[in-house]
Amino acid sequence: MKKILSTKMGFFSITVFLFWIKTYLIYKTEFDLGVSGSMQEFLLFFNPLSSGLIFIGFALFAAGKKVGRRIIIIDAILSFILYANVVFYRFNSDFITIATLMQTDNFGSLGGSILNLMAPHDVLYALDIIFLIFFYNKVKSTWSNERMKIRKPLAVLVTGVIVFGVNLGLAEADRPQLLERTFDRNYLVKYLGAYNFIIYDAVQNFQNSSQRVLADSDDITEVQNYTKTKYAEPNEELFGAGEGKNIIKIHLESFQSFLIDYELHGEEVTPFLNSLVHDEDRDFTYFDNFFHQTGQGKTADAELTTDTSLYGLSQGSAFSTKANNTYQALPAILEQQQGYTSAVFHGDGKSFWNRDKVYKSLGVNEFYYDSYYDMSEENVINYGLKDKPFFDESIPYLEEMDQPFYAHMMTLTHHHPYLIDEEDATIAPAETGDPSVDRYFQTARYLDEALEQFFKDLKEAGLYEDSIIMIYGDHYGISENHNRAMKEITGEEITPLKNSELQRVPFIIRVPGLDGQGINHEFSSLIDVMPTLLHLVGIDAQDYILFGTDMFSENHKGYVPFRNGDFVTEEYSYINGIYYDNQSKEEITEPTEEMSHMKETVHHELELSDRVLNGDLLRFYTPNEEWEPVNRDDYSYPEKKVMNDDETEQEVIDEDTVEE
Repeated sequence: MKKILSTKMGFFSITVFLFWIKTYLIYKTEFDLGVSGSMQEFLLFFNPLSSGLIFIGFALFAAGKKVGRRIIIIDAILSFILYANVVFYRFNSDFITIATLMQTDNFGSLGGSILNLMAPHDVLYALDIIFLIFFYNKVKSTWSNERMKIRKPLAVLVTGVIVFGVNLGLAEADRPQLLERTFDRNYLVKYLGAYNFIIYDAVQNFQNSSQRVLADSDDITEVQNYTKTKYAEPNEELFGAGEGKNIIKIHLESFQSFLIDYELHGEEVTPFLNSLVHDEDRDFTYFDNFFHQTGQGKTADAELTTDTSLYGLSQGSAFSTKANNTYQALPAILEQQQGYTSAVFHGDGKSFWNRDKVYKSLGVNEFYYDSYYDMSEENVINYGLKDKPFFDESIPYLEEMDQPFYAHMMTLTHHHPYLIDEEDATIAPAETGDPSVDRYFQTARYLDEALEQFFKDLKEAGLYEDSIIMIYGDHYGISENHNRAMKEITGEEITPLKNSELQRVPFIIRVPGLDGQGINHEFSSLIDVMPTLLHLVGIDAQDYILFGTDMFSENHKGYVPFRNGDFVTEEYSYINGIYYDNQSKEEITEPTEEMSHMKETVHHELELSDRVLNGDLLRFYTPNEEWEPVNRDDYSYPEKKVMNDDETEQEVIDEDTVEE
């Protein structure tokens, strides 16, 4: 070993070998890439080699003994990138992209969550770096101070390119049109590797960024034609049934539908939500086949989709990268068509997910964030204000709003890593041995209790009877990385199909004066919320560019696209490139023409939505004669400091408004 390491090329070769093996082992132990078949297994093993040869190979151009330092530095950078993806994947089941790196404003609030995602065995991922540093210091004295002849590093880079070409050719043979499958990063990493994916992602990010510059008014035509064709006429009995009523939209953080009616230690985890689902007076309608469709934007994607009926981006978050886009969103439409005032309530900092910027583009009148609440130590945990004081302190703000209003209430306590103070826990944790899964039920119970009290407070404030109340889950809370624990919880093996079924989130709605439908089994999703609400208040959704359809319509389109290109329908699902029969749970080996057409439709729909966001195409579209584009300068969200009783409130000017 010492003899090999005593030469520059030997040291380089050992480094690449260790890098290659470490990367493959991390692929196998940390990521669930859905590898099937000998070819995919071989490519998973093979793909780190080209990255090691090319990236680390650049160090060979350095002079003298600097070669060793450059090799170690590049190897350490690559290792850090891979480890960052490991931590990111443990919660998101996804890989970091350029777009997510642009969301750095959020990282300050993620400290506790990131630390919770780290594991003691992670130190093993640095052993190769330590080994290389030790031996470099042992052998560098024997190295020549002369620069290596240029043909050697060039030969290494050419070899790396050839290896990548072979890799890509085999990948395309096994999965045709791989590079066109931009929705699913698992495929790209599985076939090409985590490092080559970074290059691919950078190219994609540049192409997406250039779309706005190159876009013109003709680009919206295809989108308009598609959405008009998909439009579903409203249910005549329900159209306008909620006209003039307040809308209170309650956002349940990380809440999955398997919690409904779930019992732990012989107790209902969410007794209040269960009572709404099974309400004997039938005030509510519960959609039990309602799915989230979020991507890397998670909560921000859910907000975007419910308020615009556009899908989140395939990479990153539109809230972070498309804040200044033109939108025709629910708050602005309700204000212009029916005189609604709008507000968002959230017990966190106003800049998290860039909300203080993007809400102006959506036409949100008021934004109540952390400075409007009592953020004392006993009221705060994890990401911000606990749900009980949040709802309690929001009631006076709701009472002050001009009616009718559109109020978006965003909860926080039920968020990974599901921390809860001992005095707030009213149910014992689960006993799977997975801390995140075990605590998940405790924070869900806390949220359920907070929601029950909020309903009581709404009634006391006189706001309940005259309000449409909508409750929905924003995205999953338990990722695929907790499948072992979830098998104990559900009593079922967590197959790819079962995991897709777990993407159900609750959607519960009450319209004053109308009997609810009890449990509605229609397949629907976040994309359908906006057209449904528009029709309930008597605004025809047909004028607008919306990818969802009214959930109460007889012509509702009952298929649910996921952000990665997978989809589910009532009869069958398409997951990770495989069709499944939803009843038998078996793989469909010979898909019908209808299934293939549905896959093409879903991919086309996602592509069109991406075009709208990346090209900012709504700036070229006027829904109707009454529509006025949202002017961001008309909106301001100044800070409000909550003082003690013997002090006065102070208001701070919105710095963004000053800049504008």
